[in-house]
Amino acid sequence: MSAGLNNAQLEAVNYVSGPCLVLAGAGSGKTRVITHKIGRLIEAGLAPQRIAAITFTNKAAAEMRERAKDLIGKAAKDVTVCTFHALGVRIMREDGHVLGLKPQFSIMDADDVTSILKDCGGTTDAATARQWQWTISLWKNMGLNAEQAAAQAPDDNARVIARIMRLYQERLSAYQSVDFDDLIGMPLKLLAEFPEVRERWQAKMGHVLVDEYQDTNATQYEVLKHLVGERARFTAVGDDDQSIYGWRGATLDNLKRLPQDFPNLKVIKLEQNYRSTSAILRAANHVIEPNPKLYPKTLFSELGEGEPVRVVDALNEEHEADRAIARIQSIRSGHSLESKHRDFKDFAILYRANHMARPFEQALRRANIPYKVSGGQSFFDKAEIKDLCAWFRLWINNDDDPAFLRAITSPKRGIGHQTLGQLGSFATQYKLSLFESLFAGSLPSAVNARAISGLHEFGRYINDLEYRARQTLGKEAALAFLLEWLKEIGYESHLYDGEDNEKVASARWTHVLEFCDWMAGRCGGQIEDATGAEASEAQNLLEVAQTISLISTLSEREKDQNVVTLSTLHASKGLEWPHVMLVGVNEGLLPFKLGDDDTSAAASQEGVLLRLQEERRLMYVGITRAQRSLAVSWTQRRKKGRETVAALPSRFIAEMRLDENTVKEDPREKLKALRAEFAQRAALAAATQTPP
Repeated sequence: MSAGLNNAQLEAVNYVSGPCLVLAGAGSGKTRVITHKIGRLIEAGLAPQRIAAITFTNKAAAEMRERAKDLIGKAAKDVTVCTFHALGVRIMREDGHVLGLKPQFSIMDADDVTSILKDCGGTTDAATARQWQWTISLWKNMGLNAEQAAAQAPDDNARVIARIMRLYQERLSAYQSVDFDDLIGMPLKLLAEFPEVRERWQAKMGHVLVDEYQDTNATQYEVLKHLVGERARFTAVGDDDQSIYGWRGATLDNLKRLPQDFPNLKVIKLEQNYRSTSAILRAANHVIEPNPKLYPKTLFSELGEGEPVRVVDALNEEHEADRAIARIQSIRSGHSLESKHRDFKDFAILYRANHMARPFEQALRRANIPYKVSGGQSFFDKAEIKDLCAWFRLWINNDDDPAFLRAITSPKRGIGHQTLGQLGSFATQYKLSLFESLFAGSLPSAVNARAISGLHEFGRYINDLEYRARQTLGKEAALAFLLEWLKEIGYESHLYDGEDNEKVASARWTHVLEFCDWMAGRCGGQIEDATGAEASEAQNLLEVAQTISLISTLSEREKDQNVVTLSTLHASKGLEWPHVMLVGVNEGLLPFKLGDDDTSAAASQEGVLLRLQEERRLMYVGITRAQRSLAVSWTQRRKKGRETVAALPSRFIAEMRLDENTVKEDPREKLKALRAEFAQRAALAAATQTPP
């Protein structure tokens, strides 16, 4: 099983008796180590059910599950492979009742949260509510509740947000709902404050493996500590040089705390890179060198020197985009690089911020080059899918008021805003959910008789759907049920009536049908569960509906397309391409402007220094995405509002310490030379042809 592993990887795989930190440099085979270690633990006699591998995205969890299955076979299906949030859901479904939460609680999405916060804070401005949401999320990730946040609030604005947070939490509790941050915070509360819950989960977890450990926040670290207990059987795999999520609560303090909290921690470094050439790794090592090191390491490669890293300077954003496209065309038609890496999918254009994609999209379209923008809208963020999910949420949890309001109006059922307003006032007065209020004996005092008839009909229909969904087992039955239900509520007509463009309506209806197929597939046990359990047995539709809030993309939609990838640097983490172009590598963009606006944290010298270090790690992540060739481009002038201003190359370009004689490149000249060469060959061939 351990064939093909290097010595450091073998050491990491075979150490199973205590706490272990694996410092896995970029491209050093960390997923391989984790999957082999799962196999080694099973070999050593640990039951697969007592092994948990925790990742940060559903996609990473799916990949790890697949690789574990290939390596270990059937036993892999009993290993828990999931995200921190999915594990949190599992803990809360089993033990949330201790906190007064029923197992069928709802998970609010970002739009629901914004709506509730607008109501709690008495504003109609979504931007303000999102700012509150951001602050509350940060507090929750720091392990603070509303009272603690208020106690340490530095100013009046923070005190106002803490008050809104208290009202917001009361509202969530009334709705029997949680937000995404609660999926970590509430399991921590259960594990920390209820010994019987903690002991039961520690008994379940014989060994915990954590991928991308450097991305954990303070709350996630505490969850891990409580899960592993004093036996401390865990493996944390991460890279301090790739910690790029400080802005959402991830902290390198978690790496510092490990040896303090676990004095017998074994530290193993993986420094051999299997992805990139020596030229690319040298640039990466140089860039990251100025950052302070918790555990110094230097990546090396045995893939050869490779193409030199290129620096391309451009006049402006449009010129930069043209040069990037010329580089793609040059590599695809040239002879300098291996021919097997010339498909469109072998190229990626990476940038610091989403708004930078536009000139590259325009240039790719002009050149008829297919592309995708990574990190675009999730399938589950589409309005039509959110409509259907609101119905499912209401079947599962009748107290979910946001789901109630969306379901009763999508499609419209002849129940107007005035009636819903009266129902809301009545529910607030008597501290009931909207659904409970439908059947309250005193409702006729607040709502007229005709409206009550429509409300009662809706309530009875939801109860009927919940019952039928619970009885609907397997793929065929689920698909028949879903299609019949859509017909009953007239959802296809609702889509076409709501769109001026028939093509758009048709596309939205196609999404709905895809979604139904996917749901039915899960009911038939075809698709693995987001919480890490393989759904090999048929499930009823209500069980499947409960897991939806945790799934961000349809697995079938992740098929490998032959297109150029446009992506932010943050979204590119964990991915790799033969040819990478880092663009917009200018001061003020990468690194992003540091301390210009004189706000307290950013303007302090320490704050600026920490931000610069994280930006440097972001550059390092970008460089190490490249396998065979890397070009770094910057512009002499950039748009700033309606003006065009002078711009400087990023300090990170100088930090790469490239050989000045080999880095300058004009891909357009290269392409011109190639075209001239092809024209010359064609002319020569024509001249030497024998006339008939």
